[in-house]
This record gives sequence, C-alpha cells and structure tokens, in this order.
Amino acid sequence: MTRSKSPATGTTPSGDPQPAEAHLTPGQRPAPADPKETPAAGNDPAAAEAAGASVTLELRKKELIEQAVERSGVKKRDAKPVIEAMLALLGEAIGAERPLNLEPMGKLRVTRIKDNPNGRVHVCKLRRKRIQPEKPDTAEKTASDPLAEADRSG
Repeated sequence: MTRSKSPATGTTPSGDPQPAEAHLTPGQRPAPADPKETPAAGNDPAAAEAAGASVTLELRKKELIEQAVERSGVKKRDAKPVIEAMLALLGEAIGAERPLNLEPMGKLRVTRIKDNPNGRVHVCKLRRKRIQPEKPDTAEKTASDPLAEADRSG
C-alpha cells in the first residue's frame, strides 16, 4: 500500500515530515508565502529580521523615486519622468552590452547573456570603489600638542 504525499510536504525515511523546500531541484525556488500571513512582508527590515527572513529587500522603482525626491528636494512630478528615462537608458545600454562607468555607482560590464523563454538574462559585474573614511582636517594633522613627549634626557 502506497501513501500519497501532499505537494507541500513529504516524509523522510524515518516517517518525519519534511518541508517542501527539500523536494526542490537546485534551479527551483519555493513559492512565495502569502504576504498577509507573513509578518516580514513589506519593506520593514526589523520585521523581516524578527521573522528570520533575509534583510535584503528589493529596491523598487517607487521607492527609488521617493528616495531621490527626498535627497534632492525636487518635486516628485519633476523627478519621476527623469528617473524613468534614466532607467530606460540604463536598460538599453545593458541590452547593447555597453560598459557603464557611472560614479558613484561604479563600473558595470555585461559578462554574458543567456536567452530564456521568459526573456534575456544579462550577467553583469559591478566594481565599486571602497568608501574612504573622511580625511582629518589639516588643523588636526598639525596640532600643537604632540602625541608623545620628546626625549630630552641627554
């Protein structure tokens, strides 16, 4: 007599329940959880971390526009068409395999392209400069107080 397994869970050889992720092949991903049931849903990193989820959140166009408006002080109605045009230009440049050198973002180059039934996959490398700590003021460098006392014993 064989038992049927539900698609969500299976059993281990000892008969213990097994999560659905164990049945996935390396290329498959589990179905996303219902956002209404997951406390980590949304853009709240604290809630995501508390739920044990990854803290890395996808940056969406809406959030990008909001942050650009906040940083620049430009009105949203003025910034939105500019940002959308810039994103279109970046997409076209990547599609044409043009290397990008856009500081402070960094240098981006397309390393390979793969055609899939759902679209093209562009594998890119992005090289960014390390953030340098702020240099001390010249007044701090030439302070009148030395770090150590001079040895004045003969």
